Amino acid sequence: MYGKERSGGYGRPRNDGPREMHDVTCSDCGAQTQVPFKPTEGRPVYCRDCFQKHKPKDRF
Repeated sequence: MYGKERSGGYGRPRNDGPREMHDVTCSDCGAQTQVPFKPTEGRPVYCRDCFQKHKPKDRF
């Protein structure tokens, strides 16, 4: 593992600076927003408010 970039756990890279943000339109309300991942074509992307509405309920 020496010489390679180590991850911060759970397969995610360490926080080495600002994330690249991507401009998107919310699939629910149509608002312009930004997300820290490259959206996958054909999958919905939500703004912060709409994401909370679509977030799975706790199982407990």
